[in-house]
Amino acid sequence: MSFTNKEGKLIVLNIIDTIQKHKDYLSEIDGAIGDGDHGINMNKGVTIAKSQVDKNETLSEALCTLSCVLMEKIGGSMGPLYGSIFMGMQAALGNAEYINGAIIEKMLKQAYDNIQMISPAKPGDKTLVDVLAPAVSAYASVFEKTQDTCAALTACSQAAEEGMQVTCDMQAKLGRASRLKEKSIGHQDAGATSCCLILQTFCSTIIALEKASRKEIGDAAIC
Repeated sequence: MSFTNKEGKLIVLNIIDTIQKHKDYLSEIDGAIGDGDHGINMNKGVTIAKSQVDKNETLSEALCTLSCVLMEKIGGSMGPLYGSIFMGMQAALGNAEYINGAIIEKMLKQAYDNIQMISPAKPGDKTLVDVLAPAVSAYASVFEKTQDTCAALTACSQAAEEGMQVTCDMQAKLGRASRLKEKSIGHQDAGATSCCLILQTFCSTIIALEKASRKEIGDAAIC
């Protein structure tokens, strides 16, 4: 099954909505071992992007807009990191008219590849990579075995959740939290949390689009 690039714009709109709704939660988590402004900065970036994304017609355009705004408007490391993630997704998608499971796999893999090009972070460092890496791997593993996009997205979402939770047990190796050394253990990483929210929204929106596409095909067959 697949959905159109135009329909896929909803993915970015829902990601923006998710960050806006969780801005206080993200800042609260960040406040434990960081500056406490992660939610504020993320919300600022996506809110600025929202007015521009509204004018976009496709997922490709919306990802490009979101990427550029986050890189330009969010301070610190998170702007470039998330900007690179969405830029990777857009590059893998290109101008494809229809989006299927294989394209989604390419989008996720390119998002992770882009992070690896600009950040030394690796699994175990207590960063968003602890969410992104297992989520991308889970999607690829299930999709390549089953060719079932929805099952792969469900696995991706679950892996993201587990990756986020595991950061509580880690000592931060990078960023401001690394200065706390062992005192950073016992706290969930804010970047991992926002990454989990983004990936889960990405997955749930695509599952909804896939189901809507199947219903349309079924209705057409009945007619």
